[in-house]
Amino acid sequence: MQMQTQHKTIAYEHHHYPDERGRFGNFGGKFVPESLMTPLAELEAAYLDSLKDEAFQEQLRQLLHHYVGRATPLYYAPRFSAMVAPGVKIYLKREDLAHTGAHKINNALGQALLAKRMGKKRIIAETGAGQHGVASATACAMLGLECIVYMGEVDIERQSLNVFRMKLLGAEVRAVSSGSRTLKDAINEAIRDWVTNVETTFYLIGSAIGPHPYPRIVRDYQAVIGQEARQQIIEQEGRLPDIVMACVGGGSNAIGIFYPFADAPSVQLIGVEAGGVSLQPGQHAATLVAGTPGVLHGTLTYLLQNEDGQILDTQSISAGLDYPGVGPEHSYLKETGRATYVSASDTMTLHGLQALSQSEGIIPALEPAHALGYLLEIGAQGKLAAGTVIILNLSGRGDKDVLTVAKALNVQVQA
Repeated sequence: MQMQTQHKTIAYEHHHYPDERGRFGNFGGKFVPESLMTPLAELEAAYLDSLKDEAFQEQLRQLLHHYVGRATPLYYAPRFSAMVAPGVKIYLKREDLAHTGAHKINNALGQALLAKRMGKKRIIAETGAGQHGVASATACAMLGLECIVYMGEVDIERQSLNVFRMKLLGAEVRAVSSGSRTLKDAINEAIRDWVTNVETTFYLIGSAIGPHPYPRIVRDYQAVIGQEARQQIIEQEGRLPDIVMACVGGGSNAIGIFYPFADAPSVQLIGVEAGGVSLQPGQHAATLVAGTPGVLHGTLTYLLQNEDGQILDTQSISAGLDYPGVGPEHSYLKETGRATYVSASDTMTLHGLQALSQSEGIIPALEPAHALGYLLEIGAQGKLAAGTVIILNLSGRGDKDVLTVAKALNVQVQA
């Protein structure tokens, strides 16, 4: 379904979205079969009730601190900063240091606790790069819940390490052989499972996508990233940053760091999408850069689609950004002009990964390496003034991507 919306400048009303219909301006909502309307209403009611349950919130806070390892550090990267541009200060929000190696655990833990509170003991999840699958399997193992993870065959091949981690944690990994055999198709299969087993099953969505209330729930659980970063940058710099930057696939790590800064107009929000090989159709996953509004996976948002509304294939060196849609709140941020969305090619991404690894001794995941590569590019173009303070959400560590990177750089790795 292809829909057009008018682009206009709208004040971003922080903390007022989504509205009671689950809409972020024109975007969001519930585009699902009738059989899922009641479960979604039950989920929303349970979530809103959990916000008022101090015992639940305290349990989540304690687990985030003692189990996940929050607060994660905000690290000033001096040598990488110097590589980007003279006088620029780049801070890395170190989500790679959270338990399981990425930001995904924040949301997986919150939703798993919510599922247990609702009496749901069977958890299903989808995963692309495998990090949400690992985080879901981790939370389920710790809470004693059954976990089934849907994953496309292409992603299983390029993320074999994470597949084994999920199995080691006791999860069942179900390979998806339909369509492009990537994240989009894994979500399709998870939704089919949920429709069939809705009475006993909780669908633990991994990004800020899907029908309401999922985009809000995921954003709220990931907002701990930006809440910490805002406090940390004031402690270290005495002021807010000029730019907050993050990679965007579905967009959970980006909305998690953007949302707590969205009410500060002086802070520029920049999301970096997967530019792939080129911005020709089928060769990238830059949804907000090159897409149009339509409906996918239960929500109205920007999509990569043709004139008939058929979803286009995507391409990215990064499995975690290889998705033809994006969270509806990002579509709203784009429409209001509150955030800017750009793309970084696979080549720029590899440059960013190597540069951070060799300048700071931190091997990032391919997903945030898109933002690192973009920074290097605009720095080389003279677009960053001395004195600019930037926070970049380093959403995951690069262990999972070593074989992919080695292959891209034509380096033989002994198995």
